[in-house]
Amino acid sequence: MDLKKLRNIGISAHIDSGKTTLSERILFYSGRIHKIEEVRGGGDGATMDHMELEKERGITITSAATSVSWNGHPINLIDTPGHVDFTVEVERSLRVLDGAILVLCSVGGVQAQSLTVDRQMKRYKVPRLAFINKMDRTGANPDSVIKQMRDKLGVDAIAFQIPIGKEDSFKGVVDLIEMEAIYYDGAQGETVRKEAIPADLQDKAEAARHDMLEALSNYSDEIMELLLGEEEVPKALIYKTTHDAVVGLQITPVFMGTAFKNKGVQTLLDAIVRYLPSPLEVKYSANSFDDSEKKIPLACDPKAPFVGMAFKIVEDPYGQLTFMRIYQGTIEKGQPYVNQRTGKTERFARIVRMHSNKREEIDNAAAGDIIAVTGIDCASGDTYAKEREFCSLENIFVPIPVIKISVAPKSRDDSDKLSKALQRFRKEDPTFHVFTDPETNETIIAGMGELHLDVYVERIKREYKVEVVTGPPKVSYRESPTQKVEYNYKHKKQTGGSGQFAHIVGSMEPLPQDTEGAENFVFDDKISQGRIPKEYIPAVQRGFEDCMSKGPLAEFPVVGLKVTLSDGSYHDVDSSEMAFKIAAQGCFRENFMKMKPTLLEPIMNVEVEIPEAFQGPVTGDIIVRRGMVNQTDMNGDTTVISAEIPLASMFGYATELRSMTQGQGTFSMELGSYKPTPSHIQEEVVAERRKELEANK
Repeated sequence: MDLKKLRNIGISAHIDSGKTTLSERILFYSGRIHKIEEVRGGGDGATMDHMELEKERGITITSAATSVSWNGHPINLIDTPGHVDFTVEVERSLRVLDGAILVLCSVGGVQAQSLTVDRQMKRYKVPRLAFINKMDRTGANPDSVIKQMRDKLGVDAIAFQIPIGKEDSFKGVVDLIEMEAIYYDGAQGETVRKEAIPADLQDKAEAARHDMLEALSNYSDEIMELLLGEEEVPKALIYKTTHDAVVGLQITPVFMGTAFKNKGVQTLLDAIVRYLPSPLEVKYSANSFDDSEKKIPLACDPKAPFVGMAFKIVEDPYGQLTFMRIYQGTIEKGQPYVNQRTGKTERFARIVRMHSNKREEIDNAAAGDIIAVTGIDCASGDTYAKEREFCSLENIFVPIPVIKISVAPKSRDDSDKLSKALQRFRKEDPTFHVFTDPETNETIIAGMGELHLDVYVERIKREYKVEVVTGPPKVSYRESPTQKVEYNYKHKKQTGGSGQFAHIVGSMEPLPQDTEGAENFVFDDKISQGRIPKEYIPAVQRGFEDCMSKGPLAEFPVVGLKVTLSDGSYHDVDSSEMAFKIAAQGCFRENFMKMKPTLLEPIMNVEVEIPEAFQGPVTGDIIVRRGMVNQTDMNGDTTVISAEIPLASMFGYATELRSMTQGQGTFSMELGSYKPTPSHIQEEVVAERRKELEANK
């Protein structure tokens, strides 16, 4: 494989922007499939949506990988879900890709999930192109979408095409570099026809080309000089400048079309191979095994020592299938490699190239490739290398689950099957948590939203034939202190035999909780002159940490606590690690309530899209739900409301929104922050929780 020609790309977007439809067209035009199937509308469903649930619901639930070839360039393509509930699928795909396509709806523009995807692309420094899809829709406005990209995403979005007609009369695009009109003929747009630009568009095209060149001149002194001298800019220079600026994460070229009506996809494929980087152009590094601060540069070289990342795991009837990106070196079927996290040597039984859910066996794979391996047992995010303790790759960002429900099998005989299903899903999806409530002994599953858990419950029924009973959704509250207290606590038990003695002095105070990634617990050791022996101090820290899982207010996890240990004393005979650990636990129980703890509740960033006529009732309903409207945008006759609403008020919202808007409203939400619960709601939640704990005793 010529690595210069290889492209590893993902397709990401807001719900219903047409990602899977676009993927289907890419497969068709590249010759990978010979018949186009639609996401909705009978048939076998889109190739990349291979799960039964995906076909039924018309949504993508799990990312699917495939390989195609375009003009002699091999392309590894991953189609990702749009729902924020399955955001980890986008997260781990972007972690291993070299480039991405951000799909935007020509009417909806930059929507809630577009912002999330943009954040993820920036987090992993992924170069991207943008494709404005659905140009045939009523209200299509590509200029407005490009302006939103600049304003909301803060990217330098540059149009490389203008449309020929729009809405029902959308016929094709004008290429602003070649200055020619491109039409897509044939029953499925398979014949690309290039002609002179229509006379009525000539002036508009020239003005748009000038705007494009002016934008590019910011990244090329040569273009700047040619423009100032009013000279013609060579096409080769435009292509080179664009490629370099895309790879340098400076610009986002914008293309347009309608995947559903088979227009604009081939020109997008040309842009993918022309502008997005090959693995050779992306700089990757790993952390040294001994020193995580030290970076080891990785060379995309088949002859270098092997380094790869297991980024996605799927359990199927044949065992575990592990998707892997190879950053360096070569792997061969049947050879042993070392999991850097566990230190275990494992044999790669088979290497397969994936096409959605179909497999194609290969004997080896080299640097830059994305393949799947069978016969290994690992977790998502594990690093593999040829040698033990070689390096570890930066892990994948995993959001925290916000919603919990209890699950139990209807029939006792199905307990084993349910347990097997939950273990499998937990391994596959890092945002899906499973634990047992120590009070009630119930099995609790936690996830990113109602849809997320709903899909897993449905999969348990279908794939494992287990009927399950689910409990009502519960919100993951947190307990957080609000004021500082000083403590002086003695643990003393000295009656006959060996005693226990520990004495600790210091302070407990709240930590700021309004920032992303805020710390939950900080321990500050300020002991001087050996007032407490060094070996006992970690035991004090452990004692406080052990109490963090259940706060005294309502037994919710405690967050945002800083403990300072400044003084204390010990006994030569009776002091021990255990005594100091017990002292810390007793100190926490005695003093935490003095810190006036408050309940924090998850606040969701919600974006509601509705016809303008329903704006009043929907806004009123948001306020009733204790929500705060941040912004209202008009987009043609569609209103987009951005709001912050407590998760506790969002259960069943999908059904209520549909009935308020005669089935025309849609919404998306993701965790925004944790904020204090109003006192009257806090009293209700605490009373309810205590009643529940009492009943389970």
